[in-house]
Amino acid sequence: MTTKVLTINKGVNRPITFRGLKGQYIWWLGGGVVALLVVFAGIYMAGVNPFVCIAIIGIAGLGIFRQVYHLSRTYGQYGLMKKRAARLVPRRITIRTRKTFTLWKRT
Repeated sequence: MTTKVLTINKGVNRPITFRGLKGQYIWWLGGGVVALLVVFAGIYMAGVNPFVCIAIIGIAGLGIFRQVYHLSRTYGQYGLMKKRAARLVPRRITIRTRKTFTLWKRT
C-alpha cells in the first residue's frame, strides 16, 4: 500500500496575476497586442518598409505596455471598474415638483 502526497492549493482566493498585471489588465494588454498585430499587417500590406513598420509597432507597443502597467499599479485589480461605475452615479437628485411627495398614501 502506497501513500499519496497531495498538495494544497494556497492561492484559491487570490487574483489572477501575470508578470505584475492583475485581473482585467491582462485582457487589456492582450487586446492591445492583437490590435498591434492587425495594425502591423495593415501597414505592411500597404507597402511601408518593414523596418519602418517594426519601428512604429515597437513604439506603439511600448506605449501600450507602459499605459497598461501604469493603470494596473494605479487602480489595482478592481479600481478601474470602480472609477467607471462612479461616473454613472448622479452627484445630486433634483425634484422640481412636490407632486412626487403628495401622491404618497398615508397609512
